[in-house]
Amino acid sequence: MADNSSCDQDPIETQEWRDAMASVLANEGLERAQFLLKSLIQQTGSKGFASHTTPYRNTLSPSQEAAHPGDLALERRIRAYVRWNAMAMVVRAGRIDPDLGGHIGTFASSATLYEIGFNHFWRANTPTQPGDLVYIQGHASPGVYARSFLEGRLTEEQLIHFRREIDGRGLSSYPHPWLMPDYWQFPTVSMGLGPLQAIYQARFMRYLESRGLIPKSDRKIWCFCGDGEMDEPESLGAISVAAREGLDNLIFVINCNLQRLDGPVRGNAKIIQEFEGVFSGAGWNVLKVIWGQDWDPLLAADDEGLLQKRMEEAVDGEYQNFKAKGGAYTREHFFGTSPALKKMVESFTDEQIGRFKRGGHDPKKVYAAYHQAVNHKGQPTVILAKTVKGYGLGSAGEALNTAHNTKKLSIDAIRAFRDRFDIPIPDDQLESVPFYKPAEDSPEMQYLKAQRARLGGGYPARRQQSQESLTIPSLNLFEGLLKSTGEREISTTMAFVRLLTTLSKDPNIGAQVVPIVPDEARTFGMEGLFRQLGIYSSKGQLYQPVDSDQVMFYKESTTGQILEEGINEAGAMASWVAAGTSYSTHDKPMIPFYIYYSMFGFQRVGDLAWAAGDSRTRGFLIGGTSGRTTLNGEGLQHQDGHSHLLAGTIPNCVTYDPTFSYELAIIIHHGLKRMVEQCEDVYFYITTMNENYTHPEMPVGVEEGIIKGLYRLQSSDLKKSKGHVQLLGCGSILREVLAGAAILEQEFSISSDVWSATSFNELRRDGLLQAKPENSYIYSCLKETKGPIIASTDYMKLFADQVRAFMPRAYHVLGTDGFGCSDSRSALRRYFKVDRYAVVEMALHALVEEGTLPISILDEWRMKF
Repeated sequence: MADNSSCDQDPIETQEWRDAMASVLANEGLERAQFLLKSLIQQTGSKGFASHTTPYRNTLSPSQEAAHPGDLALERRIRAYVRWNAMAMVVRAGRIDPDLGGHIGTFASSATLYEIGFNHFWRANTPTQPGDLVYIQGHASPGVYARSFLEGRLTEEQLIHFRREIDGRGLSSYPHPWLMPDYWQFPTVSMGLGPLQAIYQARFMRYLESRGLIPKSDRKIWCFCGDGEMDEPESLGAISVAAREGLDNLIFVINCNLQRLDGPVRGNAKIIQEFEGVFSGAGWNVLKVIWGQDWDPLLAADDEGLLQKRMEEAVDGEYQNFKAKGGAYTREHFFGTSPALKKMVESFTDEQIGRFKRGGHDPKKVYAAYHQAVNHKGQPTVILAKTVKGYGLGSAGEALNTAHNTKKLSIDAIRAFRDRFDIPIPDDQLESVPFYKPAEDSPEMQYLKAQRARLGGGYPARRQQSQESLTIPSLNLFEGLLKSTGEREISTTMAFVRLLTTLSKDPNIGAQVVPIVPDEARTFGMEGLFRQLGIYSSKGQLYQPVDSDQVMFYKESTTGQILEEGINEAGAMASWVAAGTSYSTHDKPMIPFYIYYSMFGFQRVGDLAWAAGDSRTRGFLIGGTSGRTTLNGEGLQHQDGHSHLLAGTIPNCVTYDPTFSYELAIIIHHGLKRMVEQCEDVYFYITTMNENYTHPEMPVGVEEGIIKGLYRLQSSDLKKSKGHVQLLGCGSILREVLAGAAILEQEFSISSDVWSATSFNELRRDGLLQAKPENSYIYSCLKETKGPIIASTDYMKLFADQVRAFMPRAYHVLGTDGFGCSDSRSALRRYFKVDRYAVVEMALHALVEEGTLPISILDEWRMKF
């Protein structure tokens, strides 16, 4: 911190202010002094000056700290055993196979942060109490497993098989609900997604409470993050949402060990001060837990503020050195900058100075912060806990840049670790790094189990199914979509809005439908739902909307059903995941529909799409304005030619590209049956279009084919056919395929079967499950037909080409590879060679190739187009 005394224009006035504050401190105490300072900051902020940081010390003074209610000695021993078993698990896995990996340093730095939660705060689900939800930092998983081992929830065999899951006996590397469905609640190791999803989870809890779907409670959402993780844009991107919504059910705990994977997070500054400014400025309640109890008497004796000044001026790179290089180094380079400071610690040995705790390792300090956080009202809380990466690893990794990657320990390092934490394992057993578990009747085990019993049982634990079951109405609910539209032209997006409106009115499940949109509801024709369902707002509607005199005015309400997330696909996706996992987290099955531009879907929030799959999310993603040529005027950045390929990479994402309203109705009804009624852990990605055209009535008996991904839509029966082809299409291009079939018949007397391929992805998955290609569904559909097979889509050729292995004969593909551009739909389809004329050309080419037609016919056609 710079010395600004030379800039003081009125030293006498400055001294008067200092004397006044000294008087307040002496006569009225620290709390009064803090209140006055905050009041002054607020006052100056209203005049354009604002400071969102406070001195580099704990937010709570010793007099403000709630007393730790537990047995500190027992808890220290339990924490030590958890630390040891976490370390042993990783080291032993590395000995089995060095490539298995694992992490010791993260949990070593955060063990106290977790143990205080496990022992005193985190409630499990019980019949009378919904449990708290905790987003556990992914790299800390060994410590969570180690504690569950002590609780008896995991076996030694499972710990031995850490990161070896193929035989079903192992433990997943990180929190994965898909791999451990009764244990982990949230996948968090893709950094940044935990903070984002925790915010929208807390908001969704308030949404359910406001709508009367779950009772109001004091349940909390806790999110553990690393300080380096907060550089991910998703980590901080939605913190203003939490403050704006007043989410006092949300608590962030940021483990500030000052290090990321390769080195310091902010070597030249202070990450805790940076976070305080960011979160305080966004409107959060900020609690800094920087210094442990060892520092309290030193700070209390710091009458001249020299210690505080030194704390302020040292940067994180130096603080890393102070821990890595020990007490003698700290005495010389931290306290040694001033004779008065050095005198402060002259009675301490170097070893004692080296053991001065940082706040995140002090159970009393951590408990006090947690206690304040759970009792704070009106704001979300962030706890900034200063820790040491690799705490307890000594020279093997404590505070070193290599701490994150530390996986192997020498026998000397293991011995030092044992001695540091007083683990009762003799020297002759150290080489095998045995797990340690006290006797069941030991004070430690009795205490540990009693604390968890008081909080409702083992944690973490995931509910796999909701106790509440829903019955999906019959397909008759969507009867209007199964019929022809006559001469009226509508888009499949419009058909979807009709379906959504109908579904939301159903007396049995309508209330559990959650429509989610970014700032595009009017684009998709959903403004009619504003008045019918209302837009959720925690504050209701404090203004008269500008369009209040219109039928479809913008209506916000505390009981609104629609989640309108603004220009925020990631936030909308996080809301969708929260709704789609509500059957597990809230014992309340919900039916979320998130509709968005398909181009801004999987490529923008692909990581969240994978997290949705891992989370066992159930719901519908609707990719609007899909295809590379259907949204013609918007150009390259809006034209989707690949979302189905990206969606197809997620194993439990079921995808469809329907053309007609009846196909859409069949698919969504099927999805409701699978996800809501049969409780399958899948979700559906369905693309819709903004192109208007007439829709036919559903043919008889096509339901199964629609679901499996292919059915025959039309056949021509020419008595004197000059050739026969099989034409496949989907989405917007199916209508071009139908037009191409008509041209082939009228101009060339070539007959065809036209197939609607509602899902090439599902056809491929079916084929891969079969022992032989000829056992696949698509092969069975086409094997008795005649002629070459041509597929045409509005997506990259690879989309339709992925089923080539399951074709009974020659197969040709048309698609829209390359960048999009702006023009009319007809011009774009001609440009990408997916229009009716391109379909005809490929059919002629295929027939020439098989020797059915002379090449002159193809040449003549090419001359025309």
